[in-house]
Amino acid sequence: MSSENSSADDTRQVWDVVVVGAGPAGASAAYAAAVAGRRVLLLEKADLPRYKTCGGGIIGPSRDTLPPGFELPLRDRVHAVTFSHNGRFTRTRRSRQMLFGLINRPEFDQQLVEHAQKAGAELRTGATVTRVEQHGSAVPDRRTVAVVLQGGETVLARAVVGADGSASRIGAHVGVKLDQVDLGLESEIPVPETVAEDWKGRVLIDWGPMPGSYGWVFPKGDTLTVGVISARGEGAATKRYLEDFVGRLGLAGFEPSVSSGHLTRCRADDSPLSRGRVLVCGDAAGLLEPWTREGISFALRSGRLAGEWAVRIAEAHDAVDARKQALNYAFAIKAGLGVEMSVGKRMLAVFERRPGIFHAALTGFRPAWKAFKDITQGSTSLGELVRAHPLAQRALAAMDRRPAGAAEPPSAPASTADTGARDAGGAERSAGDEFG
Repeated sequence: MSSENSSADDTRQVWDVVVVGAGPAGASAAYAAAVAGRRVLLLEKADLPRYKTCGGGIIGPSRDTLPPGFELPLRDRVHAVTFSHNGRFTRTRRSRQMLFGLINRPEFDQQLVEHAQKAGAELRTGATVTRVEQHGSAVPDRRTVAVVLQGGETVLARAVVGADGSASRIGAHVGVKLDQVDLGLESEIPVPETVAEDWKGRVLIDWGPMPGSYGWVFPKGDTLTVGVISARGEGAATKRYLEDFVGRLGLAGFEPSVSSGHLTRCRADDSPLSRGRVLVCGDAAGLLEPWTREGISFALRSGRLAGEWAVRIAEAHDAVDARKQALNYAFAIKAGLGVEMSVGKRMLAVFERRPGIFHAALTGFRPAWKAFKDITQGSTSLGELVRAHPLAQRALAAMDRRPAGAAEPPSAPASTADTGARDAGGAERSAGDEFG
């Protein structure tokens, strides 16, 4: 549908599903609805491809949710993780099997959109949605939602999926409520071949100096994605952390090609996921893992569910049936992603108080490292891990109860603390590199 269509044409043309936002959540929703044979319009305000602030880690649950035949545009395959605690107690753990892959978001998002288009969805870029209306003169009947674009044009749909990011207009319409907002800062740093080679296949995760903060280095060929994240309201301290982190890694002399910031928003437990014939998913719904703030797998999984349930809502002949389908969507989200988020919130609360416990466990306790591998490789999830393993349940319960002033185990075994010499990439390597 072109922008030259008249309002009369818009009234005649009613899409089964309109998806707002062409990121991973929106493209997944559009694909799911189009594969079901419905007429789908995917609206995106930017021109594609476009840059997004994102580490670009593709873990097992993300790979498992991709459309059939999707070939990941991987820039690197991660087999090793170097952990440090605010630059100290460095230790590298290795895996014979790939832990996760690394992508650049512009390529990845573009490919997802192309799969939605091949399934039959129609893409329209440069389309900024200002609001949606479910009542009033713009809405011809109770089965229709009006999507109003900048400039006044109206697009009609039987169901709408809001996937328009963390500052979502559709989320505001639905009434999404948030209880955790974090600030992520990131730089894309081109590096010489000698530095890039040192990082190949290995990422760095640094537990940061502020409660709940951490930093990362993700290698992508001749570029390193370096970022940090912490609670919103600590902007100056977060910026200092990134500067110190980059300097500590020996990367301060390289000019970033992109420096950006982004707010991640996590939904409250009682936040709605729908209103009438409108659903929200991905960042627009505040769906992400609260501890790591990993969002791609949540976007892909919630987007697919939103697309599937939007089809059912589009077929609903009255408000009661539409409400029933929307509630079923909410139940599907809460039963899966909601459980993972609940565990993630508990993990974050403990991590904010005791980051050293997590560092000591991941670098020195084999079951913790195995759990990390299983989650990133997709053989289990955080929720399934806690639900199925009594030891994990007891450990998390014990940490929940641990008073703030209680003694804490050392951040890493003494033999591995500060034993590494700096390599060409600036990251410390300990003598205790391990396979497992």
